Amino acid sequence: MLPVIYSEDFLLHKTGMLHPERPERLTAIVNALKAAPWAAQIEWQLPTPVAQREKALFSAIKKVHSQRYIKEVEHLAHRGGGYLDGDTPISAESYDVALLAASAWLDGVDRVVVAGEPAFVLARPPGHHAENARAMGFCLFSNAAIAAHYALEQPGINRVAILDWDVHHGNGTQSLVENCRQIAYCSLHQSPCYPGTGDADERGSYDNVLNIPLYPGSGIAEYRSAFESLVVPFLSKFQPDLLIVSAGYDAIVSDPLASMNLAPSDFGTFTGYCLQITSRLAFGLEGGYALKELAESVVATIERCLN
Repeated sequence: MLPVIYSEDFLLHKTGMLHPERPERLTAIVNALKAAPWAAQIEWQLPTPVAQREKALFSAIKKVHSQRYIKEVEHLAHRGGGYLDGDTPISAESYDVALLAASAWLDGVDRVVVAGEPAFVLARPPGHHAENARAMGFCLFSNAAIAAHYALEQPGINRVAILDWDVHHGNGTQSLVENCRQIAYCSLHQSPCYPGTGDADERGSYDNVLNIPLYPGSGIAEYRSAFESLVVPFLSKFQPDLLIVSAGYDAIVSDPLASMNLAPSDFGTFTGYCLQITSRLAFGLEGGYALKELAESVVATIERCLN
């Protein structure tokens, strides 16, 4: 059984009719997973309600976000919504949904730490562009960074790695973990592309950052080479007790926001490389905006974990 942590409350974060980061992303994935031939092997788990873990949750969030920024998101949402930045609209429910999403990522960590096997967090809004005091690129709270710092407080977890295979560089995640000796960050991303960060010469304070910019049009051959020559050696050398995957699926050839050439099945290949490093894998959804291919890509990720 593989846990998928999901709640229909994640659909309540409304971004507007034409916005690519929309609730239908999750419903497409849920429908595809329920139609998979191995659907009975999925354990659907609701995220822990915010009220049940409020102290621990806010402690984790405040490790990466300023109190002023958290209040900014709360106040804008509770006034009915608006724009945190030009790409990041929120609705009245978005603050509460973002807190629940962060809680779901902590649940993913908890399940993996206890079972030693993969889990998938199917939540929105995404997080890897959110910085300490700034929303960016559809992202409110930096879920992967929050989860990584939280994981370090769990028994037996001394080193946490984050692999970000979203097509966009996770500028927020990197900025929030690169000064922590116990966290490594690795990103494969299209360059040039939004947000314009993630240069290959950035190494972090402890040689704990590996950025792999890839040219537009790159496909599975380029990604395989990067995984085999760079990603797997870097992460294996770090020897993480837990690997968090910022699982974005916008490097698909049909994605409207990028220019890469991957197929949904390629994410099963990526997952296989991750399993070479550790079975303690916590996947969390980031980007991916071509609904059919997004759903097929998540199916490929989870299917590889079940084989």
